[in-house]
Parts: sequence; C-alpha cells; structure tokens
Amino acid sequence: MMLRIKRVPTLVSNHQREEEEEKARRNGGGCGRNCLNKCCIQGARLPLYTFKSVNKNVNEKDLIGDEKKEPPVAFLDSLVLGEWEDRMQRGLFRYDVTACETKVIPGEYGFIAQLNEGRHLKKRPTEFRVDKVLQPFDANKFNFTKVGQEEVLFQFGASDDDEANFFPYAPIDVGDSPSVVAINVSPIEYGHVLLIPRILDCLPQRIDRESFLLALHMAAEAGNPYFRLGYNSLGAFATINHLHFQAYYLAVPFPIEKAPTRRITTTDEGVKISELSNYPVRGLVFEGGNTLINLSNAVSDSCICLQDNNIPYNVLISDSGKLIFLFPQCYAEKQALGEVSPELLDTQVNPAVWEISGHMVLKRKQDYEEASEENAWRLLAEVSLSEERFQEVMGLIFEAIACKIDANGNTALGMGEKAEGESGTHPMMVPGKQECLALRSALAS
Repeated sequence: MMLRIKRVPTLVSNHQREEEEEKARRNGGGCGRNCLNKCCIQGARLPLYTFKSVNKNVNEKDLIGDEKKEPPVAFLDSLVLGEWEDRMQRGLFRYDVTACETKVIPGEYGFIAQLNEGRHLKKRPTEFRVDKVLQPFDANKFNFTKVGQEEVLFQFGASDDDEANFFPYAPIDVGDSPSVVAINVSPIEYGHVLLIPRILDCLPQRIDRESFLLALHMAAEAGNPYFRLGYNSLGAFATINHLHFQAYYLAVPFPIEKAPTRRITTTDEGVKISELSNYPVRGLVFEGGNTLINLSNAVSDSCICLQDNNIPYNVLISDSGKLIFLFPQCYAEKQALGEVSPELLDTQVNPAVWEISGHMVLKRKQDYEEASEENAWRLLAEVSLSEERFQEVMGLIFEAIACKIDANGNTALGMGEKAEGESGTHPMMVPGKQECLALRSALAS
C-alpha cells in the first residue's frame, strides 16, 4: 500500500544556519534573523490561539442538550496544517518531506516505512551527553529562541474567558513567556510541528505537569486521531535540550494503537493503566480519568519518576489526547555497551517515539525496499527493557503516582475495577533498587 499526499515544491532552508548568523553579526545587524531572542522580540506580534480549559468532571449526561460552539478557526486544518503548508510554499524547510516514499508494510500490525535519505545529513546533530536524562539548559547551544519568527505558526495557551479565541496579530508578552507552535524544519511527515511550552523561559527537555497538560490540550483541540503528539527525553533520542513536543498528521493507524493490552489497575481518579502485550517494546498505556487533568497528572508524574531515576523514555499522545503510551527504553545504553548488532547499527535508525510507535523512518533505500514486519520487530526489540527491569520500573512508577499496594504486593484496583486479560502478578514496589535502572557510566562522553 503506497501513501500519497500533495506535493509542494520546496527549497532547502537558509534558516537555523549558524554561518548566516555569524555573517549578520559581522555586518553589525544584530542576529539578522528576526528571531525570538531579546535582540528581536520587542514589539513582535504573532497569531494567538487560546483554548477553553475544562477542569470540572464531564460525562455524557452533562453533554446532553449542550450546544457545541463553532471554534473561532479550524484549529487543525487551517491553523496547523494550513500555516504549515504556507511555510512550505515559502521554502522554510531543509528538504521536501512530501517527496519521500512511504508504504505500509504487509503484516499483522501494519508498520509504516518512510524513505528519508537526507534527513540524518541535514538534521541538527545532538549537542549534549546521552547518559543523563536531566541536564541544565545551555544558552550557548542551539535552542528555539534562535529560530526565525517566520517559522512560528502561532502562540498557544489557555483562554481567560473560558472560550476558545483566535487573535491574528497578538503581541508577544515577554514577561509571561508564551507557548508556541513552530514548524520542524527537518520534518518527518506532513504537518510536522513543534509545541514549545513557555519558550522564553528556556526550559530544559524535561516534562512537568503544566507542560504535559498543554500537550494534551493541543491534541484535544486538533480533535483528529491521525494528528498525534510525541515526546523524546534526553537519552531517548531528543536532539535539542529545550523543552518541546513534536506532532504531525498521518492518516493511517499506528501499529502501537492496534497492540493488545492487559489492564493493570484503575486509579481513584478513574485513570485506567494497562500494559502492552505482544508488542516488541514494553510500555504502559493510560486512558480515561474523571478529568483531563487527572489523566495528565498520572502520565506526567510517571514521566517525572523516570526522569528523576535517569531512565530514558518516549511518550505518544494518541486519539486526540485520550490515549497515551509511555515507553521506558535502553537503546542508547545498549549502543554504548556494544550490545546492538552491527546490522542494526548500519541502518542508522535512532528509535525514538515515532519509530517505537511503528512509523519507521529509514535512511537507506536498501532498508526501505527490504522493510518487513520481522525487521521492524527485530529493531524495536532492542529498544525494550527486559521483563525483569520493566517490572522494576513499573514498581517505581506506581509508587510515584500513589497507587495502593495490597499486602500481597499486588497493585490495588480503584473504583471497583478488576484487572482484565492475562493472568500474572502485578509489579511490587522496589524502593532503593534504582542502581540497575540508571544509564551506566560507559555512556559518558
């Protein structure tokens, strides 16, 4: 099955290139880039979209008879994809991603393969250590305040009047750092954008409750199951240490969305937590919750637990923010220890959130032509924690999100729910057993 999307001629971008910045400095023109830093930000204006923040309990009965107001602008079609196409017409991308071949690989899961031979050559290289999940922000390295304002599509935040609003020319409030949506100049797919929370605060790549809730709101505003958001921690193939989520549109189901799950527990706030089964990467699945904040907090607290224990991870936000996958991973660790086969290393595939979810971005034509479900499975299996290590990590996570443990060491179930699916014990708490979870010193540069 071949996927086809609209072709738009694109020039290689001259933006985000250090040599251009240096030339502008020598000519006395500041940075010369109309960027988001102090040298250019004063008096700047960008479109602003504010979403309606819903914090109260909502159920189907509450919605009966409610009149759903039309949004001020078609968020996904006009504001995200429409503006993305505008930047494509203006030649702001490093290459034409719409010219990349894409196919669905035959098999049970339908892994997706894309041939993108130039991305690893034109993509910005990693500029930090990969053995530490938490690292301080370094203003001397590339960060998103250095991008041109023309690469920013709009500002994104909560509404003050409990209604969604759109302002085409809103000032940038430097004192109250805005969150923005910008293009990814090295795109993986159509509509590939970045959500950058509180961009001027220069936050390092680490999830907190506020930023993760913002990402869920973006998924909810898009309201389309084929528009997904992803997150890569440091050590799990994030390449820029400035807090950001990625998102793009691809109108096929991801293999991870088809994978069977086994229910583990339901929290007192109604968040259902399951474990992936029969998928090459072990992971947790979160859904439900009495409110969006309940769901967001359960996931963000799990991410914070992994960060604090130096465990690299990836997150996929699916189904308009209603279904979230969390993957602790160890591929970079295995690379450093020489435990990944030369055959897999030769592919130059760095399995981040999109690859783990089943969208394989391949850099060699041979790998694309020979792509198979077996090959995808073999690569992703190297990403996964072992069963023993995954059980230990789950124990840390459940402790962090305050799931109750009964006297037998089984995860207590909230709200009268019962575990479903396969039999087996739930993970026990393992406080104090964190040394086997951290990346080893062999990764140090």
